[in-house]
Amino acid sequence: MDSKMILYNSLSRKKEEFKPINPPSVGLYVCGPTVYGDAHLGHARPAITFDLLFRYFKHLNFKVRYVRNITDVGHLENDADSGEDKIGKKARLEQLEPMEVVQFYTDRYHREMDRLNVLKPSIEPRASGHIIEQIEMTKQIFKNGFAYESNGSVYFDVEKYNKKYHYGKLSGRVLEDLYSNTRELEGQSEKKNSFDFALWKKASPEHIMRWPSPWSDGFPGWHMECSAMGHKYLGDEFDIHGGGMDLLFPHHECEIAQNTAAIGENTVKYWVHNNMITINGQKMGKSLGNFITLEDLFNGSNEVLEKDYGPMTIRFFILQAHYRSTLDFSNEALQAAEKGLARLLKGVDTLSKIKPDEFGNVDLTALKQKCYDAMNDDLNSPMVIAHLFDSLKTINSIESGKEKINAKNLNSLKELFNVFLFEILGMRNDEAASGVNDDVLKDVVDMVLNLRMQAKGNKDYATSDFIRNELTKIGITVKDKKDGFDWEI
Repeated sequence: MDSKMILYNSLSRKKEEFKPINPPSVGLYVCGPTVYGDAHLGHARPAITFDLLFRYFKHLNFKVRYVRNITDVGHLENDADSGEDKIGKKARLEQLEPMEVVQFYTDRYHREMDRLNVLKPSIEPRASGHIIEQIEMTKQIFKNGFAYESNGSVYFDVEKYNKKYHYGKLSGRVLEDLYSNTRELEGQSEKKNSFDFALWKKASPEHIMRWPSPWSDGFPGWHMECSAMGHKYLGDEFDIHGGGMDLLFPHHECEIAQNTAAIGENTVKYWVHNNMITINGQKMGKSLGNFITLEDLFNGSNEVLEKDYGPMTIRFFILQAHYRSTLDFSNEALQAAEKGLARLLKGVDTLSKIKPDEFGNVDLTALKQKCYDAMNDDLNSPMVIAHLFDSLKTINSIESGKEKINAKNLNSLKELFNVFLFEILGMRNDEAASGVNDDVLKDVVDMVLNLRMQAKGNKDYATSDFIRNELTKIGITVKDKKDGFDWEI
């Protein structure tokens, strides 16, 4: 690989050459899910985006510490500093202990990530397991003069912070606009300004999850968890912080303020955000009630789905769009992804059957550099996929005998698909992806086509044509060959 890796940095709002702070080590922190419900398609995009980044760094021989947190406390209903804790509310409604809710949905999240072939992070800390670290960081911010106590809760003083640093550097927000645009919410009268955010909240008598602190029995603010756990596992300065675009403000903006207020400088070198998945042009999410769970997608149970879609179809659908572009859900788009992936996997299968020729002159070495160039250009997975599709023409030409390839170049082409399609893009050649439900189907189709060959051998062309036509009706394409047959769905 000759070219340098470029990443779009949300902080500078431009593409920058990636230079790790302590090469060859890379520190990567990604905001994980709040586990109070089933994972949906919107959860899949950041998981797959940063899995792609994780995989590529590992391929480039970086030593990656990938931290992806689980939010299991402190995330309130309205994403501000009032309302009920999302997990606490779920526990109350279902008459469970909060950690029963957490464990149940964490296990389900892990199951869905496994099905999507998302690699496990190096560390997966929970917010509730790092209360001490969050209290200590709050103390430091308090000591440095950027926090104040009010009725047992501790708030970040945004106005005071902004006089020395810059609140809004990530999102582009201007403090003067926040004065006029933020509305007073219930419970915010104890703040100096409505845009100040909680570092620690005093728990109301009915609040289930609470811990002792110097200020009150309470719980940490939502933004504090990532700051505290990022510092604990990646240090005062680390390479990349990632997450969905919806977290850019207020969550990541507040993280920057907390980090700077605690240690006196910005902690994160590169901020990377994936864009949203939309449905009919509207953001998909639990709060809007238009989300489709991954389980729904896998079994086709949601009313908006025309059929079920395999995990690799979902992964391929997401990777066909650049991570910074919006991605609109439709059955047509998923079905196109399903067919496209099947074509690539068919190409891999064809490659495995090709026999090299001593005098072959097909040379696809330029393709390898094109794929690396695409990945180095801000993880341009759609371009990688396009290059792989382009190579199918050559593969089919070699398979038909129109072109020839020698053993060295054939092995290089096989390795190219292994590296980019499977290792980096993370696809699996499994039943759901290939369109073949199980080995039984393959055996049945082969048996039927062998009967067709017998019919042709007996000059029973009516039966031969009937079998071929019936298979075509159900979506199976038959290709006659000199030494037998081939077929695909």
